Formats: sequence, C-alpha cells, structure tokens
Amino acid sequence: MRNTPRQVQGIAPSPPAVPSVAVLVELLRNDASGGHMKCWERFAEAAADRRDGEAGIDLTVYVLGHREHVEELSPRVRFVALRPVLSTAAAMPVVGGVDITDLAPHHPRLARLLPRHDVWHLTHSFAFAATAVRLAGAASVAPRPGLVASLHTDVPALASVYTRQVVGKVPGLSRLADGPAAGLPHLVEELARHRRDRLLRRCDRVLASSPHAREEMHAIMDPARVSLLRRGVDHERFRPDPAAREELVRRHRIPGDRPLVLFVGRVDASKGAPLLAEAIRRLLHRRLCAHLVIVGAGAETDHITRLLGPDVTHLGRQPQDRLAQVYAGCDVFAFPSHTETVGNVVAEAMACGLPVVLPERAETTQWLAAPGHDGLVVRKDTPAGWARALEGLLVRPDARRLMGRRAARTARTRHPTWARVLEEDLLPVWQEVAGTGRRAGAHPSPSGAH
Repeated sequence: MRNTPRQVQGIAPSPPAVPSVAVLVELLRNDASGGHMKCWERFAEAAADRRDGEAGIDLTVYVLGHREHVEELSPRVRFVALRPVLSTAAAMPVVGGVDITDLAPHHPRLARLLPRHDVWHLTHSFAFAATAVRLAGAASVAPRPGLVASLHTDVPALASVYTRQVVGKVPGLSRLADGPAAGLPHLVEELARHRRDRLLRRCDRVLASSPHAREEMHAIMDPARVSLLRRGVDHERFRPDPAAREELVRRHRIPGDRPLVLFVGRVDASKGAPLLAEAIRRLLHRRLCAHLVIVGAGAETDHITRLLGPDVTHLGRQPQDRLAQVYAGCDVFAFPSHTETVGNVVAEAMACGLPVVLPERAETTQWLAAPGHDGLVVRKDTPAGWARALEGLLVRPDARRLMGRRAARTARTRHPTWARVLEEDLLPVWQEVAGTGRRAGAHPSPSGAH
C-alpha cells in the first residue's frame, strides 16, 4: 500500500497494510446537502464506528467546500473539503436549488492529493472524476490505483430536466422551446450519458444501485466488473413514533384534523413535485380532506404555494433527527420521482411506518417487498392517476394504517443498516482493487477519457 512520507495538513498517513481509499463526492457538503452526500456521511460514520480489530481501510471522503479543511471522524476516517474550480453556484437562481458541483475539466489540488491513496472511488462524473481518471492513466502515477465507481444519481436524466428549465426561463431561449431548441434537452442527456459511460469504462469495478441498473451497465462493460451497492437505513433514527404527530402539529402549525401527505426532496420537476401538487389540488377540488407537507426547496416552491395556498406547508430543509419526526408525524409518503437511482427517503419513510406511493418502473420501487401491501405503485403517472391512488389511502384510514405497519415490518426485516452495506458491498470491493496497480495489465487503458 502507499505510505508516502508527504502528509496533507491535518491528515495522518495510512497505517501499514491498510488500503487507503479516496471517495470523490464532487458536491458541496452542508446542512442542505441531498441524498448523495448523506449516503457517504452514513458510510463514513459506519467506517468510523468499526472496531480496531476488524480488517479495515483508511477512508478519506473528498467533498466541495467554501474553504479547504479537514473534519476527522476517527483516526482512520475523515472528510476533506476542497474549493471548487468552476462552481455551478451561479446557475442556482435559474434551476433552483440543485446541488452545487464543479464543472472544471481538472482539479489541480485534488490531483496533488490523490497519489497518496490506493483506491480512487468515483461517485459522480464531473471535476473530481475527470481528474482521477486522467491522473490514473499518467505514467507518473505508480503503482496505479484501483479505480471504483458507484452510481448515485441519474445525471443524464437530470441534465435533460434542467436544460428544459433553462430553455424555458432564459430570455431569448424560451421563444425557441417549441422550435429550434426543442431537441436540446435530449441532446444534453445523450452527451451526459456518453461522458458518464466513458468514465465508467475506465474503472476496475462499477457498483450499481439496483439489479436493473446493473443490467444496464452490462451493456457497456464486462459483467464481472459490475456489482451492487445497496443503501442502508438508520433504524435507530427512523422508526414509528406515536408522539410525533402532536409535536409536528405544534411546532409547524400544521392542521392535525386531516390526513397529511408528505413529500421529501428537491421541489422541482425532476422529483415530480408539481405533479403531486396538482394531484392534491384535484382531491381538494372534490372536497376530500388532505394537506401536503413538503420538506425541501427548489424552483417549484412558489408555484406549489400559489396552487394549494393554505393546504400546503413548506418546512424547508430539515436535519436528519427532525426529519425522522416529520416522517413519523405524517400519514402517507408520496414520491413521484423517476430520476432516483435508489431514493433513500422512501426507505426512511417506510421505517417510520408510512405507506409509500411511488411511480411504476421507478427504481424506488425496489424498497417494496410486496407492492400493494407495503406500498402503492401508480401505474398511470398523471395528476389524475396519482389522485386516484392517494384517494384510496386518504379515505380509508384503517387500510392506510395497516399498509404503514406492513411498510415498517418490511423495513425492519429487509432493509439493511449502513454498517452492513459497508461490510458486504463496499469493503470487499475496495480491498480487492487496492492492489490492482501491482497486477500487470489489470488496469484498463485510460485512452479517450477526459
């Protein structure tokens, strides 16, 4: 393993014979971070909690920050924040609340830090990933690192959604939305998919988020190099709480005399928030009682407020402990998103005892053990289809509570903890590829990568 005498300030060198792993999360880390970042926060916490006697790794998670700094979780686990070179922050007013990333083709500071690690784990397809893939093929890096990638977000699909938003909002382009610019979202999606797949082909191992995603990866690379990376659930934090409803109503002045439908995520079209709001509006128009509770922020917040008025409560972003109370205090969790690779919010809602309502063919349905029993799948993905699906739960409280109990049982018996996923899905892959650079010819050629 690499045991370079150079030390990054605030980071101790790896102990002998322990693989040093660099996980590259090119997103801004703060209290408002989304599911991708929270995933790696949970994995890092699980790694920091491992006993000293267990075979382990030295883990550094590289993220974006407003200033460069190190946060130690344990002697062997830490977060390192690096400043972005070409931040997307300037685009936030147009697309509304998207996670900030770095679009630079190369990150010089990261390039100086990476050679101290044995395994470079890509989780995105922007500046950090491009830097790692290019550097891995450089003759000056010896022995070559093991390259791993995991799929956390459907970046090509999101790129299409946000391109459509930009075309509709930027003066001049909006007039071309139905003409010359109509095909631009699809073009951007294909370019993003091509870039992502090109980076993945350079990796020794790719970790897919579901069996369906694994099959898709088989089309672009050797199936032997593709395996699953599940997501975990913190069962101690997310669980049913009979006292949560009263506290939720008191704290946020939410009406407690009607069913509460919860949405958690970015409040924009990529997550289906406007579709859900329109479904609720239709139910209210038919004089059915319901109230929409939204956790998150995004471009459609004002639109949904205008649409539903007093029948929606926006809680903004919530810390994990407070979020658990929100889940447990609501009645139904609705999540129309098709862009999730996993959708951890679905597992968290189920663990808190909520029936979940999900779109057909969405990757989030993998959390269900028995669709129709521990959650509903909406086959007609329209406001009318979602209104019909929700109506059955809203007007039948006994059926709603029964489905919630089944959801909680599925969570307890089938959804793994973060520590278990770390032990079974991540550590074996990291340990396997840690010595890849010393096996002659084992590392794929970096030709064509950018």
